[in-house]
Amino acid sequence: MPSTSLRCRLCDAPLHRPVIDLGATPLANSFLAATDLGDDEPQFPLRAYLCASCQLLQLEAISTPSDIFSRYAYFSSYSQTLLRESERYAQATIDRLELRAGDSVMEVASNDGYLLQFFHRAGLKVLGVEPARNVAAAARERGIPTVSHFFGTQVAETLVREHGQPRLLIANNVVAHVPDINDFFGGLRTLLAPDGTLSIECHHVLSLVRHAQFDNIYHEHFQYFSLHSLSHALAAHGLTPVDVEEIPAQGGSLRVSARHAASPEARGPSPRVAAMLALEDCAGLGRQETYATLALRIADIRVGLRRFLEAAKEDAKSVVCFGAAAKGNTLLNYCGVHDDLVDYAVDSSPHKQGHFLPGSHIQVHAPSRLAETKPDYVLILPWNISEEIMAQMDGVRAWGGQFVVPVPTLRVLR
Repeated sequence: MPSTSLRCRLCDAPLHRPVIDLGATPLANSFLAATDLGDDEPQFPLRAYLCASCQLLQLEAISTPSDIFSRYAYFSSYSQTLLRESERYAQATIDRLELRAGDSVMEVASNDGYLLQFFHRAGLKVLGVEPARNVAAAARERGIPTVSHFFGTQVAETLVREHGQPRLLIANNVVAHVPDINDFFGGLRTLLAPDGTLSIECHHVLSLVRHAQFDNIYHEHFQYFSLHSLSHALAAHGLTPVDVEEIPAQGGSLRVSARHAASPEARGPSPRVAAMLALEDCAGLGRQETYATLALRIADIRVGLRRFLEAAKEDAKSVVCFGAAAKGNTLLNYCGVHDDLVDYAVDSSPHKQGHFLPGSHIQVHAPSRLAETKPDYVLILPWNISEEIMAQMDGVRAWGGQFVVPVPTLRVLR
């Protein structure tokens, strides 16, 4: 493939050949109604490029935030694992930062208030910023003050005027979603109080590489961060990491605490910051050849999943997908899986039930349908919460059904 004229959206260095190419797919959260099935479905190249300068792994900006988030199908509160972890995180953060009743906590991309509710219950002043209007409305219905904006520097200036600057500013699972990354980090700098703490969570490129988690790549994720690239983004806007930890969310994420670089509290970062940077260097996250090896592993996953599904079909065994997750849509579309190999999908979110998965056109039902049809195999698409799903759906084993986890290697669990 010839070189491109693309440039890094973070540091403006030239980007050359993609290091990962997953073909052309529809937007991962563009679920279809039955009346949409006869229409041409837009598909876009899904290619990732590595910046040799700042090490940011990134996609071409095919879609716009308004395409993705004007009406969004993902509601965080339907994951019990996420709710439990959010409650623990909120209490630990309140204790660590010694937050008191009346202190301000703001969250960018706050979804349906799944996290802010725990700060709210502790008597803190909370405000969510959520671009998807339908999701923001759900947050307000549960009593979490939420404004609906695409966050950036101008929005941050307005928030400062109208609500002040928070002692804690949270940006969890959002930095991947913004095409204008410099405007976004500029907004974080503007909004954060001079003595405040910025908390960022994002899927870690190290986990993607180690465990072949290619299904975390979809158009709604414009970029994929290591601590190296995240530190570069922070430094470009007068911010600096002061601590980092690895957490299990999304199959392996970074939780980074940052402050204004000029803040006295930023002068002594935790030794964990240097240790993580060294770990990433050892893993070769800045080298093209690391991703060439990853591409071979991704191709093997496709072969393994198709062989399994085709063998199940030949044996007249039924297969159902659990979880209409975006990562699952990347997996199914890259592997060329359609409704001829999978009977249907189930998801606990009523916002997805009755719709069809993009690309594969597999219909989504409520989980109760499993007990009605008793499939032989349940293919878990959100493998990062497979333990939660298998515990919830333990009745599958009663009729002899088995669970299948496709990434990083296909496993059949009785």
